[in-house]
Amino acid sequence: MNTGVQNPAFDHWLAGARASAQLPPAQPRQPLVVGGQVVGSVADGFLSQIGLHRLLNKRYKLSNGEHSGAPAWHLDVPAEAPADAITDALNTLAEALREAGLCGPWRNEQLAVTNPQGEVVGTVERGAVRVLGIATRAVHLVGLAPDGRMWVQKRSMTKPNNPGLWDTLMGGMVSSADSLPQALARETWEEAGLRVEALHGLRHGGHVDFSRPSREGGGAGYMRERIDWFCAQVPGGVEPSNQDGEVERFDLLPLDGLRAQVAQGLFTLEAGLVIAGYLGQ
Repeated sequence: MNTGVQNPAFDHWLAGARASAQLPPAQPRQPLVVGGQVVGSVADGFLSQIGLHRLLNKRYKLSNGEHSGAPAWHLDVPAEAPADAITDALNTLAEALREAGLCGPWRNEQLAVTNPQGEVVGTVERGAVRVLGIATRAVHLVGLAPDGRMWVQKRSMTKPNNPGLWDTLMGGMVSSADSLPQALARETWEEAGLRVEALHGLRHGGHVDFSRPSREGGGAGYMRERIDWFCAQVPGGVEPSNQDGEVERFDLLPLDGLRAQVAQGLFTLEAGLVIAGYLGQ
């Protein structure tokens, strides 16, 4: 969609937002190799805080060595280990980081872990993905009223990330248990109380990629995420209703007012870039 409306303040915000979405790590990082496969990266020296060469629960050896001729962290999985050993090893490491106060918010939710070829090789607790530089996926929904205004949500003040900022109608992570359509349906119900089959004209609109430093682990995290966004019309007379306690309220904004609020920094960076994509910018 391209509305053709010029808004210098929004254009200025958008240029800065796109630059902020693609930033190098705040400090050098080394590959994280688990079971012989690169699955993420960690800041130099970060894992030394839980003990170099530490045996995690006497099952997995954590060591610093080389991979492809460069320094790397290795989480060794025994050759005789079961098929889910990478998952167990990563979650054991995540627990050790949690005990040391080096994780992000712990959610008891597993996210998929992929190798450089994009193959899923295991899962790990959501709270550890940023400090371990593991690539994640998320989904957003741009919801429109029949008159063209956009439904937006104000995030609860109890949210661990970006509390009180505005967001798209729905935005959430894709868990290891969900496909992209399943995550879209589940998150739309949990956050907005809407069934995707009741929406009109649902379509995939595009995606936004993020690679930028993250504050998890005392600033040692790195965010690598692809956000797929969808758009649909919410039927007239239907209002979103939060189900999981993570949304303070919903509002309907005309597109001009929406641009102004995004330009003022009232929306999350992710939501702002998704909205810019919907607007054709």
